[in-house]
Amino acid sequence: MVADGDEQRLPGLRLDALLEELQMRIDAMRGTRDRVHGLLEAVLAVGRELDLPQVLRRVVEAATVLVDAEYGALGVIGEDERLSEFLTVGVDGERAAAIGPLPSGHGILGELIRHPAPLRLSDLAAHPASHGFPPNHPRMRSFLGVPIRVREEVFGNLYLTEKRGGQDFDAEDESVLATLAVAAGVAIENARLYEESRNRQRWLEANAEVVRSLLSGAEEHEVLELLVRHARRILDADLGALCAPGAEGEGTAVSVADGPGAEAVRARTPPELAAVVRRAMAEGGPVTSADIGAGGEGPSAGLGPALAVPMRAGEHAWGALLLARDRRRPAFGEDAPEPLLAFAGQAALAMELAERRRAAEQMAILEDRDRIARDLHDLAIQRLFATGMTLQSAVRFVEHPQASERLMRAVDDLDETIRIIRSTIFGLRTHETGPGARGLRARLVRTVEETVPSLGFRPALRMEGLIDTDVPPEVAEHAVPVLREALSNVARHAGAGAGEVAVVVKDRALTLTVRDNGVGPRESGHLGGLRNLAERAERLGGAMTVGRADGGGTRLEWRVPLPVG
Repeated sequence: MVADGDEQRLPGLRLDALLEELQMRIDAMRGTRDRVHGLLEAVLAVGRELDLPQVLRRVVEAATVLVDAEYGALGVIGEDERLSEFLTVGVDGERAAAIGPLPSGHGILGELIRHPAPLRLSDLAAHPASHGFPPNHPRMRSFLGVPIRVREEVFGNLYLTEKRGGQDFDAEDESVLATLAVAAGVAIENARLYEESRNRQRWLEANAEVVRSLLSGAEEHEVLELLVRHARRILDADLGALCAPGAEGEGTAVSVADGPGAEAVRARTPPELAAVVRRAMAEGGPVTSADIGAGGEGPSAGLGPALAVPMRAGEHAWGALLLARDRRRPAFGEDAPEPLLAFAGQAALAMELAERRRAAEQMAILEDRDRIARDLHDLAIQRLFATGMTLQSAVRFVEHPQASERLMRAVDDLDETIRIIRSTIFGLRTHETGPGARGLRARLVRTVEETVPSLGFRPALRMEGLIDTDVPPEVAEHAVPVLREALSNVARHAGAGAGEVAVVVKDRALTLTVRDNGVGPRESGHLGGLRNLAERAERLGGAMTVGRADGGGTRLEWRVPLPVG
């Protein structure tokens, strides 16, 4: 039997239970409402972004908040079914550095790559695919992973671990995360389309600037620097290099480099870079390397992903363009090689057109030189010769000894003038492809031209006297390497923006002078290469001096006597 007091308390107990259950349901509805609002806000926040790296960062940050996870990550799947990018939330920079290299897609992470479907685990370590954690890795037990699809293709995966409060991820967490992954796929696709459109516009603008610079008469070296700088900027590379073809068409010498370590790469081409460049030139298409600096030393040691494309216009190879990123950065995307190859090809075509234009201009100059040479030979020399003959015939009619001596001196001066004009005619008629190309004058001109890329400017060249006729071969064989080494020293150490070369044959001596407006001579004295130049001068009975030029910079003078006769 139930006492009278108990009967009175039963309705009150039932009412409390009903009110408690009602409150629980109201709290659950509020929690669901808050989660739905949070999901909508996350979808809107992700959808507003158009920068792809920022989209990926927003996705993984929103995922950790929505499912109340302590750690989150987004892994982007590369061409080799490995993780090419791995963005994390919850692990600070110091902890990440202590853990070591980012994962590439083994263990549980690889399980989701091989089987792209949602995966919920109460204990990571209990799964057969688990490989454990590396040293210094934070403790992780509960796990939730879902794939992100872009146009039915798996772009990457979301990984969430350690639900707060020590609980396991539930079906509702999985549903929320799957919904966010769908929104993320749409946002990623929009960001990729925007990035492609923006890069296409950048390539067009860069190509227009390169072509405009070439056709406006800019120096070839300046245009190549512009080309490398644009390619590096558009594809977000850490290093850009242009390798010129060497012997037998092999690209082994870096002529232009841009980015950190560019000077070291220019000074000595790393064999790892040269190998990739040679492949690109031999195959005539893009060549990629996942880790170009693997096993290397020096400037290439910290480099990882690389992409090289040949610069070809028809059958002519101008060189190869190489871009490389830091080893810790992701590889170049699948859409990178094609526009880079087109950009390099268009630049090569513009360079060929510019070279043909310069060749036509050079031909016009040579034709004009031939005309001037003919006029000098047919008019000036003949008149001077006739004047000299007239003066010689007039000597016998002059009785005053001093007057006769002055006439003979004038005849000698005319003979010397005729010799100088004939040397000038020879220089005017010297063509690079003709027999005169072996003359000292032409070899000196060619040496100056060859050093322009390394100098970064074209030095002024002045030649005076009978260089090809009065300088014997044994002296000429020293003069060319002396000039080359002197200009190389300017390129390496002077930091100059302008310079001048003077080659003078006068008073039975050859004087070669190189001036620059750089930092001036070093206080420690001659450099190793300059000692060789001094020794060459001493062997020929001459001397070399190095000092500060008027107005700043360095002045090098190499002077040797010439044999009489």
